[in-house]
Amino acid sequence: MFSRRVVLPAVFFFTIVGIIVGIRINDGVSNDSVHDQLIKFNDVLSLTQKYYVEDVDTQKLVEAAINGLLGALDPHSVYIPASALPRVQEEFRGSFEGIGVEFDVINDTLIVVAPVAGGPSETLGILSGDKIMKIDGVSCVGIKREEVPKKLRGPKGTHVKVSILRSGVSGLLDFDITRDKISIYSVLAATMINDRVGYVKVRNFAETTHDEVVQALRKLKAEGMKDLILDLRSNPGGYLEQAFKVAEEFMPSGRKIVYTKGRRQEANDEYVTARSGEFTDLPLIVLIDAGSASASEIVSGAIQDWDRGLIVGVTSFGKGLVQKQFDLKDGSAFRLTTARYYTPSGRLIQRPYDDKGKYRTEPQGRSEEEGENIEHRLDKPDSTRAAYHTSGGRPVYGGGGITPDYIVKADTVTGLVSSIIRRNLFYEFNFKYIDENGPALRKKYEKNFSDFKDHFEVSDNVVSEFKSFVKGKGVEIKQDEFAHDMSYARLVIKALIARSMWGWDGYFQTISAVDNQFQRALTLFPEAQKIAGLR
Repeated sequence: MFSRRVVLPAVFFFTIVGIIVGIRINDGVSNDSVHDQLIKFNDVLSLTQKYYVEDVDTQKLVEAAINGLLGALDPHSVYIPASALPRVQEEFRGSFEGIGVEFDVINDTLIVVAPVAGGPSETLGILSGDKIMKIDGVSCVGIKREEVPKKLRGPKGTHVKVSILRSGVSGLLDFDITRDKISIYSVLAATMINDRVGYVKVRNFAETTHDEVVQALRKLKAEGMKDLILDLRSNPGGYLEQAFKVAEEFMPSGRKIVYTKGRRQEANDEYVTARSGEFTDLPLIVLIDAGSASASEIVSGAIQDWDRGLIVGVTSFGKGLVQKQFDLKDGSAFRLTTARYYTPSGRLIQRPYDDKGKYRTEPQGRSEEEGENIEHRLDKPDSTRAAYHTSGGRPVYGGGGITPDYIVKADTVTGLVSSIIRRNLFYEFNFKYIDENGPALRKKYEKNFSDFKDHFEVSDNVVSEFKSFVKGKGVEIKQDEFAHDMSYARLVIKALIARSMWGWDGYFQTISAVDNQFQRALTLFPEAQKIAGLR
C-alpha cells in the first residue's frame, strides 16, 4: 500500500544512498552521523571504481546498494528502476495511451486476448482471437512480449497501422488505429449471478477504483441486485485513500475505517466517514484469500470490525504497512514504509517479519479448519495475536491478516491440471479453439449469453482435442488425474470461450459454478443480514 507520491529532493537521495545497509532510521542522532556514513560509502564506491579488477558499472552498484538498504528495513520498502516506473505508474494511475487491447504472444504470434471496452480497437471492430501479423507494415511474427507495448502504445492522437489475420476471413485485414487514452479498469467484472445476487470483482485499488465500484454497483442495482458479493481475492492492494472511499460506501457517517501511525507526526492520520454511503443497506459478503493484501485488508477489516457483512474465504496476506513513493532525479523512484495502519478495532494485521526484512512465514502455509468462524475462537492461546472486538462484541485478532467469519478453502486440483495452468495451456488451447470455431460461435451465441451459459457444452471431442493438445506440449497425461479433473477442465474451457466473447463478466459467471468459495458465499446471505442488523 502506498499513499500520494512526493518528489524527493536530490540531496536526500544522496543521503539515502550513503546510509549503509542495516542502519536503523530513528528520531535520535546515531553515534555515526549520516554525513560520516555518506563519506564511507563514497570512499568504497570511488575506490571500487578505481581499483576493481574489471570495469564497473557504478549505476548498477548504487542501485544494488539502495536495494540492500531498503531490503534491510521491511518486505515492502522497494526501489523501482526508471525503466520499470512507467508501467508501475500506469497500473495505479488507471490509464495509458495506446490502441486498447489485451494481448499475448503464443507460438511467436501476437494475439488479441480482448479489446479494451470503449477503446479504439473495439470501436474499429477488432476481435478477441485476432492475430496481429504486421505493425506499420513490418512483420511482428516472433515479437517478444516486452516489445509489444513499445510498438502499440504512443501519444493520444497518433496513428499505428496493424494487419490482422482473422479466422474465416481470407487475407489480412488492415486497420489504421488512432491511439487514445485507455482505461485500465480495477473492476474486472460486475454482473448479476441470478435475479438477486450481484457480483463485483476488484483486482486492485488504483486512482479510479472508487468511481468504478460505485458505477458498477449502481448498474447492478438497476438490474435488480438485492445482495452483493465483493470479490477481493488475489487483490494486492494499492491506494489507501481508495480503500477508504470504497469501504465508506457501505457505512453510515462517523465511522472510522482505518488509521495510520508512523514515527513522524505527519504520517499519523484517521479516515472517518464524512457521509452515509450509498449502499449502507445492501447485504454484503466479501471474498478474500492469501493474495488479498493491503487496501483489500483495509476494506475487509472495516467491514468485519463494524459487523457490516461477512468475510468468507481464507486468511488474507497480512500487510499492515503504508508506503510513500519518492521520485528521484534520474526517473527512478523508491517506496518507503512510513506508517503502519490499523483497522477500526485497533488491529495491526501486519504479518511478522525478521530483522532482515523477510517474512517469517508464508500465508499459503497456514493451517485453518474449514467452517463457521463467527466467534473467531483460537484452538490454543497465541501470544503473537492480540485480541480485539467488533462493534457487536465478537473477538477478532491482529498480527496476521484478516481471518474470515467463514473459512472456506479453494478446491484443489491434481498435479496434472496445476501443470497445465502453470504452462498457460488452457489459454493457448482457447486461442486455437476460437481461431477454428469463433465465427460459428459468435453467430449462434453472441447476442444471447444466457443461452450459451445454459446450453453450450464442451463436447467429448473437444476434450479429446484438448488432451491431445496438452500431450503435444510435452505434458505427461495420467489418466486417473485427467478423469478426476475432466469436469473442471470442461468448465475452464467454456469459461475462457465466454471471456473471448463477453469479457470478464462472461468468464466469472461461467467459472463460478466450480468456485466453491463463491458457491458457499451464495448460501450465507441470511447470516450476513443478521450480523449487519439488516433484518
